[in-house]
Amino acid sequence: MIRKHKALLAYLLALVVFSSYVMMDTFVITRVYGEASGSGSEAALQTENKDAQTEQSEGAAGVSDASGSSESGRHGPGGTHGDGSGGPPSGGKGPGGRSGKSKSGSSDSSSESSAGSSGSSNSSSSGSVISSSGTGDSYSDSNLSIKVNEYTVSGTAVHAAEVKADSAGYLKTAFAQGAYGKNVTATTSDIADSVGAILAINGDYYGAQEKGYVIRNGEIYRSTASAGSEDLVIYEDGSFGIINESEVTAEQLLADGAVQTLSFGPALVENGTVSVDSDDEVGRAMASNPRTAIGIKADGTYLFVVSDGRTDESEGLSLLQLAEFMKSLGAETAYNLDGGGSSTMVFNGSVINVPTGGGIGNGSGSERKVSDIVYIGY
Repeated sequence: MIRKHKALLAYLLALVVFSSYVMMDTFVITRVYGEASGSGSEAALQTENKDAQTEQSEGAAGVSDASGSSESGRHGPGGTHGDGSGGPPSGGKGPGGRSGKSKSGSSDSSSESSAGSSGSSNSSSSGSVISSSGTGDSYSDSNLSIKVNEYTVSGTAVHAAEVKADSAGYLKTAFAQGAYGKNVTATTSDIADSVGAILAINGDYYGAQEKGYVIRNGEIYRSTASAGSEDLVIYEDGSFGIINESEVTAEQLLADGAVQTLSFGPALVENGTVSVDSDDEVGRAMASNPRTAIGIKADGTYLFVVSDGRTDESEGLSLLQLAEFMKSLGAETAYNLDGGGSSTMVFNGSVINVPTGGGIGNGSGSERKVSDIVYIGY
């Protein structure tokens, strides 16, 4: 009997010990699982928060980009000639960027973001304040992308077009009335209309000069050098180069692959560095003028730029201010074309700047007749 009670007591004691072990083990397992589960939920929540912040940031960037091309440019007639700021027409260009025949293929993204962001502003070494109005217009198809924005540079309205093309052939030049000749002229908008240009600016007004190389679309029209003249050469691969007419013949340029020469000057930016200073205004009419310039970025993007001037609203730019603005857009090479009353930009059939060269009695907003244009078209 005693033995039976001892056996029963031992059995009950063993059962109590086993139950305690099971309960403790269940508690430990539950705690470990609960901590792991809670940690995973917290990590998932952090990931969701991070994704939401990223989407919000990207959305804000999208709004900023959209604001840069929301409105079309101002319409008004354009262009005149011969006021100490210019260059020649060209045709046929593509990606690349050659200065003095050395190609460059890298892009300056910091310059692009600085100049392209809506509402941004910066100051140049000359003291010019550059800001974007956030207004602009654009054109695009499977081969071309053109975006035109309006900037304010020290109180002067400046129109800048950035062009991306999949072929060098879209950058072209055209003569007034379709013919080469000293006294053959037409307005920039009329020439642009005659060739179906999408975007056009006045060229170098070669007809006002007796000398200076004129190469257009791979053909030499004038080979008489203007001693010391600094020309822009556009090669068949679309790259840009700056040459001195005293150092090379027109025939050699053609043999080297030149398609276009622009003979006005001076060069504004070479190898990404501003190549003029305030002394370059000497002998070039007034320091502040309407201006026209063409340039190329290291990634092959073309730059067409026209500034207003000589009005109550826009005084105009100096060569140094124009050069610094071209650099702010990311220009690797930039060249000054004919300016003053000739400065005209035509986009989608409309003159979008306010030219001042229509002649006595015509006032601002009327175009001056010129010899040639540089344009983007098919």
